[in-house]
Amino acid sequence: MAAPVVSPTGLRPSAPVTLVPLDGSPEADANPSAAVTTSPPRPGRRTPDARGGGNGSDGGGPTPDASPSTPTGSRSTRTAAESPAPTAPPAGSATPSFPAPAALTWDDPAREATEQRWCEKVTVTFHNTGGTVVRSGKVTFGTHIIGALGIDWATVESTRDLPAPLRPGADDDHTWTVCVDAWRVPLGMHIETRDVSVTWK
Repeated sequence: MAAPVVSPTGLRPSAPVTLVPLDGSPEADANPSAAVTTSPPRPGRRTPDARGGGNGSDGGGPTPDASPSTPTGSRSTRTAAESPAPTAPPAGSATPSFPAPAALTWDDPAREATEQRWCEKVTVTFHNTGGTVVRSGKVTFGTHIIGALGIDWATVESTRDLPAPLRPGADDDHTWTVCVDAWRVPLGMHIETRDVSVTWK
């Protein structure tokens, strides 16, 4: 014969208990307003704080965090006084400047007739606008042979030495007598030295 089952002492609930079915059961769907009644706490037992955690001690507020929070995006503590000051270049370390190269320009030729129709005096003014001296060069003239009716029959070139040196900023003019072969200029014709080109160094 089996021994009778004896309920343990001290576990009798002090208030009525309502059993609620698990979610998904037909009873839960039929009675969604069913409430759960819990038994009151036992004497001498602490309950968790209603605000989510804690020891549940009487009159106790939220426990401050022991580790101070570090604000995000904090600024750098480096001040302007700690920034390295720019260093001045040492004396005498300036980059040396070099003068600009020679730049030679010239005016249109000024012409003057002579006693021979195949010769004329040609004056050209030169300007050195650069920063160095023009030491040497060549001047090439283009002399046009003009007929009695103004027709340009031919152009004859001749070369002369450039009057050098020409210092920076200097303006210098020079006159040459430019001639062509006499047979190229028959009676009634003349010459005109219109073209000037210069090479220098």
